[in-house]
Amino acid sequence: MFASQGWCGLAALATSAPGADPANMFAPAGTPADSIFSLSKLVLGITGGIFLVVSGILIYVLVRYRWRKSDSSSEQEPHQIYGSNQIELSWTVIPALIVVMLFLATTRVIYTTEHAHKPSDALDVTVIGHQFWWEYSYPRLGIVTANELHVPVGDPSHPLPTYLTMSSADTDHSFWVPRLAGKTDVIPNKVNTMWIDPQSPGLYLGQCAQYCGVQHAKMLIRVYADTPQEFAAWVAHQQQPAVEDPRVAEGREVFMHNACISCHSIRGTVATGRFGPDLTHLASRDTIASGSVPNTPENLHRFIENPANLKPGVLMPPMHLNSHDLDAVTAYLTTLK
Repeated sequence: MFASQGWCGLAALATSAPGADPANMFAPAGTPADSIFSLSKLVLGITGGIFLVVSGILIYVLVRYRWRKSDSSSEQEPHQIYGSNQIELSWTVIPALIVVMLFLATTRVIYTTEHAHKPSDALDVTVIGHQFWWEYSYPRLGIVTANELHVPVGDPSHPLPTYLTMSSADTDHSFWVPRLAGKTDVIPNKVNTMWIDPQSPGLYLGQCAQYCGVQHAKMLIRVYADTPQEFAAWVAHQQQPAVEDPRVAEGREVFMHNACISCHSIRGTVATGRFGPDLTHLASRDTIASGSVPNTPENLHRFIENPANLKPGVLMPPMHLNSHDLDAVTAYLTTLK
Protein backbone atom coordinates (compact mmCIF):
# COMPACT_ATOMS: atom_id res chain seq x y z
CA MET A 1 0.00 0.00 0.00
CA PHE A 2 2.75 2.44 0.98
CA ALA A 3 4.72 1.80 -2.22
CA SER A 4 1.69 2.32 -4.43
CA GLN A 5 0.91 5.61 -2.67
CA GLY A 6 4.48 6.76 -3.17
CA TRP A 7 4.61 5.98 -6.87
CA CYS A 8 1.20 7.58 -7.43
CA GLY A 9 2.39 10.76 -5.74
CA LEU A 10 5.65 10.58 -7.66
CA ALA A 11 3.82 10.28 -10.99
CA ALA A 12 1.43 13.11 -10.11
CA LEU A 13 4.35 15.50 -9.67
CA ALA A 14 6.05 14.51 -12.92
CA THR A 15 3.93 16.54 -15.30
CA SER A 16 6.81 18.87 -16.07
CA ALA A 17 9.09 16.07 -17.25
CA PRO A 18 9.50 15.79 -21.01
CA GLY A 19 9.60 12.56 -22.98
CA ALA A 20 9.56 9.22 -21.23
CA ASP A 21 8.13 8.51 -17.81
CA PRO A 22 10.73 10.05 -15.44
CA ALA A 23 10.63 6.92 -13.25
CA ASN A 24 10.59 4.27 -16.01
CA MET A 25 13.40 1.79 -15.38
CA PHE A 26 12.96 0.47 -18.95
CA ALA A 27 14.11 3.81 -20.39
CA PRO A 28 17.63 4.27 -18.97
CA ALA A 29 19.09 7.75 -19.26
CA GLY A 30 22.47 7.24 -17.61
CA THR A 31 25.47 4.94 -18.02
CA PRO A 32 24.94 2.85 -14.82
CA ALA A 33 21.22 2.39 -15.55
CA ASP A 34 21.94 1.47 -19.18
CA SER A 35 24.47 -1.19 -18.07
CA ILE A 36 21.96 -2.67 -15.65
CA PHE A 37 19.20 -2.65 -18.28
CA SER A 38 21.44 -4.41 -20.83
CA LEU A 39 22.32 -7.07 -18.25
CA SER A 40 18.64 -7.50 -17.41
CA LYS A 41 17.79 -8.08 -21.07
CA LEU A 42 20.53 -10.72 -21.31
CA VAL A 43 19.29 -12.53 -18.20
CA LEU A 44 15.68 -12.32 -19.37
CA GLY A 45 16.61 -13.69 -22.80
CA ILE A 46 18.49 -16.67 -21.37
CA THR A 47 15.94 -17.53 -18.69
CA GLY A 48 13.11 -17.02 -21.19
CA GLY A 49 14.80 -19.46 -23.57
CA ILE A 50 15.18 -22.01 -20.76
CA PHE A 51 11.49 -21.58 -19.89
CA LEU A 52 10.43 -22.19 -23.49
CA VAL A 53 12.62 -25.30 -23.83
CA VAL A 54 11.46 -26.83 -20.54
CA SER A 55 7.82 -25.95 -21.24
CA GLY A 56 8.07 -27.40 -24.75
CA ILE A 57 9.52 -30.68 -23.48
CA LEU A 58 6.86 -30.86 -20.76
CA ILE A 59 4.02 -30.27 -23.23
CA TYR A 60 5.48 -32.85 -25.64
CA VAL A 61 5.69 -35.49 -22.91
CA LEU A 62 2.15 -34.75 -21.69
CA VAL A 63 0.73 -35.06 -25.20
CA ARG A 64 2.92 -37.91 -26.48
CA TYR A 65 2.51 -40.16 -23.46
CA ARG A 66 -1.01 -39.28 -22.38
CA TRP A 67 -3.45 -42.04 -21.52
CA ARG A 68 -5.67 -43.20 -24.38
CA LYS A 69 -8.91 -45.15 -24.36
CA SER A 70 -7.24 -47.89 -26.34
CA ASP A 71 -4.79 -48.45 -23.51
CA SER A 72 -5.63 -51.52 -21.44
CA SER A 73 -5.66 -51.10 -17.69
CA SER A 74 -4.00 -54.50 -17.40
CA GLU A 75 -1.18 -53.54 -19.78
CA GLN A 76 2.19 -53.58 -18.10
CA GLU A 77 4.38 -50.51 -17.91
CA PRO A 78 6.64 -49.96 -20.92
CA HIS A 79 10.31 -50.76 -20.71
CA GLN A 80 12.02 -48.42 -18.24
CA ILE A 81 15.41 -46.85 -18.86
CA TYR A 82 17.37 -46.13 -15.69
CA GLY A 83 20.09 -43.57 -16.19
CA SER A 84 21.66 -41.95 -19.22
CA ASN A 85 25.18 -40.62 -19.02
CA GLN A 86 24.64 -38.35 -22.00
CA ILE A 87 21.45 -36.76 -20.60
CA GLU A 88 22.84 -36.39 -17.08
CA LEU A 89 26.05 -34.85 -18.42
CA SER A 90 24.05 -32.43 -20.55
CA TRP A 91 21.80 -31.16 -17.76
CA THR A 92 24.83 -30.73 -15.51
CA VAL A 93 27.27 -29.05 -17.88
CA ILE A 94 24.87 -26.76 -19.77
CA PRO A 95 23.34 -25.13 -16.63
CA ALA A 96 26.83 -24.76 -15.16
CA LEU A 97 28.02 -22.93 -18.28
CA ILE A 98 24.94 -20.68 -18.21
CA VAL A 99 25.53 -19.82 -14.53
CA VAL A 100 29.20 -19.03 -15.19
CA MET A 101 28.30 -16.80 -18.14
CA LEU A 102 25.70 -14.88 -16.09
CA PHE A 103 28.16 -14.59 -13.22
CA LEU A 104 30.84 -13.11 -15.47
CA ALA A 105 28.38 -10.72 -17.13
CA THR A 106 27.10 -9.51 -13.74
CA THR A 107 30.62 -9.15 -12.37
CA ARG A 108 31.60 -7.07 -15.38
CA VAL A 109 28.68 -4.65 -14.84
CA ILE A 110 29.41 -4.35 -11.12
CA TYR A 111 33.12 -3.75 -11.72
CA THR A 112 32.71 -1.19 -14.51
CA THR A 113 30.08 0.67 -12.48
CA GLU A 114 31.85 0.73 -9.13
CA HIS A 115 35.39 1.25 -10.44
CA ALA A 116 34.71 3.75 -13.20
CA HIS A 117 37.35 6.46 -13.61
CA LYS A 118 36.37 9.63 -11.75
CA PRO A 119 37.13 12.79 -13.77
CA SER A 120 38.87 15.61 -11.93
CA ASP A 121 35.96 17.95 -12.64
CA ALA A 122 33.27 15.54 -11.42
CA LEU A 123 30.64 17.02 -9.13
CA ASP A 124 30.65 15.79 -5.52
CA VAL A 125 27.43 15.69 -3.51
CA THR A 126 26.99 14.45 0.05
CA VAL A 127 23.62 12.76 0.57
CA ILE A 128 22.18 12.19 4.04
CA GLY A 129 18.96 10.26 4.49
CA HIS A 130 16.57 11.41 7.21
CA GLN A 131 13.14 10.27 8.29
CA PHE A 132 11.63 11.17 5.86
CA TRP A 133 13.58 13.48 3.56
CA TRP A 134 16.91 13.84 1.77
CA GLU A 135 19.66 16.34 2.56
CA TYR A 136 22.06 17.31 -0.24
CA SER A 137 25.23 19.28 0.29
CA TYR A 138 27.75 20.34 -2.35
CA PRO A 139 30.97 20.64 -0.31
CA ARG A 140 33.05 22.37 -3.00
CA LEU A 141 30.24 24.81 -3.82
CA GLY A 142 29.08 25.68 -0.28
CA ILE A 143 25.46 24.70 -1.00
CA VAL A 144 23.04 22.81 1.23
CA THR A 145 19.55 21.97 0.02
CA ALA A 146 16.88 19.32 0.46
CA ASN A 147 14.89 16.79 -1.57
CA GLU A 148 15.61 18.29 -5.00
CA LEU A 149 19.03 17.32 -6.38
CA HIS A 150 20.41 19.45 -9.21
CA VAL A 151 23.21 18.01 -11.37
CA PRO A 152 24.75 19.05 -14.71
CA VAL A 153 24.29 17.14 -17.95
CA GLY A 154 27.41 16.21 -19.88
CA ASP A 155 27.96 14.80 -23.35
CA PRO A 156 29.93 11.78 -24.64
CA SER A 157 32.93 13.97 -25.51
CA HIS A 158 32.96 15.64 -22.10
CA PRO A 159 31.08 13.62 -19.46
CA LEU A 160 30.11 15.35 -16.22
CA PRO A 161 29.29 12.60 -13.74
CA THR A 162 28.02 13.35 -10.25
CA TYR A 163 29.43 11.28 -7.39
CA LEU A 164 27.16 10.78 -4.41
CA THR A 165 28.63 10.04 -0.97
CA MET A 166 25.78 8.72 1.14
CA SER A 167 25.02 8.00 4.78
CA SER A 168 22.01 8.05 7.10
CA ALA A 169 21.21 10.18 10.13
CA ASP A 170 18.80 7.67 11.66
CA THR A 171 17.75 4.34 10.11
CA ASP A 172 18.30 2.41 6.89
CA HIS A 173 17.24 4.10 3.64
CA SER A 174 17.97 3.33 0.00
CA PHE A 175 18.58 5.81 -2.83
CA TRP A 176 17.04 4.76 -6.15
CA VAL A 177 16.42 6.76 -9.31
CA PRO A 178 15.48 4.02 -11.82
CA ARG A 179 16.45 5.85 -15.02
CA LEU A 180 19.88 6.90 -13.74
CA ALA A 181 21.35 4.04 -11.69
CA GLY A 182 20.66 1.05 -9.50
CA LYS A 183 19.66 1.50 -5.89
CA THR A 184 22.27 2.02 -3.19
CA ASP A 185 21.59 1.52 0.51
CA VAL A 186 21.99 4.51 2.83
CA ILE A 187 23.01 3.18 6.23
CA PRO A 188 23.90 4.81 9.57
CA ASN A 189 27.63 4.88 10.43
CA LYS A 190 28.58 3.65 6.96
CA VAL A 191 29.47 5.58 3.81
CA ASN A 192 28.34 4.21 0.43
CA THR A 193 29.05 5.84 -2.90
CA MET A 194 27.48 5.83 -6.34
CA TRP A 195 27.58 7.99 -9.46
CA ILE A 196 25.08 9.21 -12.03
CA ASP A 197 25.52 10.88 -15.40
CA PRO A 198 22.20 12.00 -16.92
CA GLN A 199 22.52 12.12 -20.70
CA SER A 200 19.74 14.59 -21.39
CA PRO A 201 18.19 17.48 -19.44
CA GLY A 202 14.99 16.85 -17.55
CA LEU A 203 13.46 15.63 -14.32
CA TYR A 204 14.21 12.11 -13.08
CA LEU A 205 12.18 10.67 -10.23
CA GLY A 206 12.88 8.03 -7.63
CA GLN A 207 12.27 7.26 -3.99
CA CYS A 208 13.61 5.55 -0.93
CA ALA A 209 13.67 1.83 -1.74
CA GLN A 210 14.13 0.55 1.81
CA TYR A 211 11.26 0.61 4.31
CA CYS A 212 12.28 3.22 6.86
CA GLY A 213 9.06 4.02 8.73
CA VAL A 214 5.45 5.05 8.21
CA GLN A 215 6.34 7.76 5.67
CA HIS A 216 8.69 5.59 3.60
CA ALA A 217 6.39 5.71 0.56
CA LYS A 218 6.52 9.52 0.45
CA MET A 219 10.27 9.87 0.86
CA LEU A 220 10.63 10.80 -2.78
CA ILE A 221 13.64 11.84 -4.85
CA ARG A 222 13.71 14.48 -7.59
CA VAL A 223 16.84 14.80 -9.72
CA TYR A 224 16.98 17.84 -12.01
CA ALA A 225 19.46 17.31 -14.85
CA ASP A 226 20.36 20.84 -15.97
CA THR A 227 22.36 22.05 -18.92
CA PRO A 228 25.78 23.43 -17.86
CA GLN A 229 24.45 26.98 -18.20
CA GLU A 230 21.32 26.23 -16.17
CA PHE A 231 23.35 24.46 -13.50
CA ALA A 232 25.79 27.38 -13.23
CA ALA A 233 22.85 29.76 -12.80
CA TRP A 234 21.31 27.50 -10.14
CA VAL A 235 24.62 27.33 -8.26
CA ALA A 236 25.04 31.12 -8.32
CA HIS A 237 21.51 31.55 -6.99
CA GLN A 238 21.89 28.94 -4.23
CA GLN A 239 25.14 30.50 -3.02
CA GLN A 240 23.33 33.75 -2.23
CA PRO A 241 22.05 34.32 1.32
CA ALA A 242 18.35 34.48 2.07
CA VAL A 243 16.62 37.52 0.62
CA GLU A 244 15.62 40.11 3.20
CA ASP A 245 12.22 41.52 2.25
CA PRO A 246 11.05 44.29 4.63
CA ARG A 247 7.43 43.57 3.71
CA VAL A 248 7.58 40.24 5.59
CA ALA A 249 9.69 41.38 8.53
CA GLU A 250 6.95 40.39 10.96
CA GLY A 251 6.90 36.81 9.68
CA ARG A 252 10.69 36.67 9.93
CA GLU A 253 10.54 37.71 13.59
CA VAL A 254 7.87 35.09 14.34
CA PHE A 255 10.01 32.42 12.69
CA MET A 256 13.19 33.45 14.51
CA HIS A 257 11.47 33.55 17.92
CA ASN A 258 9.86 30.14 17.74
CA ALA A 259 11.08 26.56 17.80
CA CYS A 260 11.49 26.66 13.99
CA ILE A 261 15.15 27.68 14.37
CA SER A 262 15.88 24.58 16.45
CA CYS A 263 15.35 22.34 13.42
CA HIS A 264 15.82 24.51 10.32
CA SER A 265 18.60 26.64 8.89
CA ILE A 266 18.33 29.88 6.93
CA ARG A 267 21.72 31.14 5.85
CA GLY A 268 22.61 34.56 7.18
CA THR A 269 20.24 34.36 10.15
CA VAL A 270 20.27 32.93 13.67
CA ALA A 271 18.39 29.86 12.39
CA THR A 272 21.04 27.12 12.35
CA GLY A 273 19.10 23.94 13.08
CA ARG A 274 20.15 20.76 11.30
CA PHE A 275 17.37 18.33 12.22
CA GLY A 276 15.08 19.52 9.41
CA PRO A 277 15.68 20.74 5.85
CA ASP A 278 17.61 23.91 5.08
CA LEU A 279 15.07 26.60 4.15
CA THR A 280 17.41 29.27 2.73
CA HIS A 281 15.90 28.99 -0.74
CA LEU A 282 12.71 27.11 0.08
CA ALA A 283 10.53 29.12 -2.31
CA SER A 284 12.74 28.16 -5.28
CA ARG A 285 11.83 24.47 -4.90
CA ASP A 286 9.01 22.90 -6.85
CA THR A 287 7.83 20.74 -3.96
CA ILE A 288 7.68 20.43 -0.20
CA ALA A 289 7.29 17.42 2.12
CA SER A 290 10.08 15.47 0.39
CA GLY A 291 8.67 15.88 -3.08
CA SER A 292 5.17 14.68 -2.30
CA VAL A 293 3.33 18.03 -2.39
CA PRO A 294 3.60 20.98 -4.86
CA ASN A 295 5.19 24.04 -3.27
CA THR A 296 2.32 26.53 -3.22
CA PRO A 297 1.50 29.14 -0.55
CA GLU A 298 -1.67 27.21 0.30
CA ASN A 299 0.14 23.91 0.79
CA LEU A 300 2.94 25.60 2.72
CA HIS A 301 0.37 27.22 5.01
CA ARG A 302 -1.30 23.84 5.67
CA PHE A 303 2.05 22.15 6.26
CA ILE A 304 3.21 24.72 8.82
CA GLU A 305 -0.14 24.61 10.59
CA ASN A 306 -0.02 20.84 10.95
CA PRO A 307 2.41 18.78 8.84
CA ALA A 308 0.28 15.66 9.33
CA ASN A 309 -2.39 17.30 7.17
CA LEU A 310 -0.24 16.60 4.13
CA LYS A 311 2.15 13.92 5.37
CA PRO A 312 0.77 11.67 8.13
CA GLY A 313 3.54 10.27 10.29
CA VAL A 314 6.00 13.08 9.55
CA LEU A 315 8.36 13.86 12.44
CA MET A 316 7.81 17.64 12.27
CA PRO A 317 5.35 18.61 15.04
CA PRO A 318 2.53 21.16 14.60
CA MET A 319 3.69 24.63 15.64
CA HIS A 320 0.36 25.76 17.20
CA LEU A 321 0.69 29.29 15.85
CA ASN A 322 -2.30 31.61 15.92
CA SER A 323 -3.84 32.55 12.59
CA HIS A 324 -2.07 35.90 12.37
CA ASP A 325 1.41 34.46 13.07
CA LEU A 326 0.76 31.50 10.77
CA ASP A 327 -0.07 33.84 7.90
CA ALA A 328 2.99 35.96 8.65
CA VAL A 329 5.40 32.99 8.70
CA THR A 330 3.94 31.62 5.49
CA ALA A 331 4.37 34.99 3.79
CA TYR A 332 7.99 35.12 4.99
CA LEU A 333 8.87 31.63 3.76
CA THR A 334 7.36 32.27 0.33
CA THR A 335 9.92 35.07 -0.19
CA LEU A 336 12.92 32.76 0.34
CA LYS A 337 13.70 32.31 -3.33
